[in-house]
Amino acid sequence: MLPKLYDQFSSWWTLLSPPNDYADEAEFYTRELIAAGSEPARTLLELGSGGGNNASYMKKHFLITLVDLSPGMLSVSRNLNPECEHIQGDMRTVRLGRQFDRVFIHDAIVYMTTVSDLRKAIGTAFLHCRPGGAALFAPDHVRETFRPYTGHGGCDGEDRGLRYLEWTWDPDPADSTYLVDFAYLLRDKDGDVRVEYDRHVEGLFGRNEWLQLLTEAGFEPRNMPLAIPDVEPGTYEVFLGVK
Repeated sequence: MLPKLYDQFSSWWTLLSPPNDYADEAEFYTRELIAAGSEPARTLLELGSGGGNNASYMKKHFLITLVDLSPGMLSVSRNLNPECEHIQGDMRTVRLGRQFDRVFIHDAIVYMTTVSDLRKAIGTAFLHCRPGGAALFAPDHVRETFRPYTGHGGCDGEDRGLRYLEWTWDPDPADSTYLVDFAYLLRDKDGDVRVEYDRHVEGLFGRNEWLQLLTEAGFEPRNMPLAIPDVEPGTYEVFLGVK
């Protein structure tokens, strides 16, 4: 079952996570993907592309195909990126019958909550990656650096607004998941405000687990810090696999 944010509330997505918040991050991913691999980087497959915020910047550098499980999020992305190909599919099982110069999975990878699911998603990336290409994975957390977190945000649109409280915590450090609980305040155009609760169960794996799974799939892996402005060094890291 999809979290409410990607289902009945998908049309609110840009008020929770606006595209202009992604400029620095997308620049980092673009730079690392272009530099990786031994073949030119012309085509890009993004698995779990969501509302297409990263793609709105990365499409300047790649011909992009976007795959996501949520029809609502694909609709949001089509409005933002009409020139990109959009396909509904599950990153664990989708098979497009073609390969790409680069493959990218942003934070949607956190919805792989078991080693089996993570292995399948990595396998999909490897299958669709051209020899000499590369894939980049950007989980929100790895086990070694996970910290509980509370955040808030949101913004206003033309006739409605959203504010949210986000609470990230791990009730059982011994398992492979943590929780992100959201409270949304949704203000409609008539001024009425309602409150909605949404729980996200997300996967948490160690650095060595990531590197081992990438190696098993056939990638030559390495990890690196997410180095962008306004992010404390060591807070996040990404994984790159060269095929």
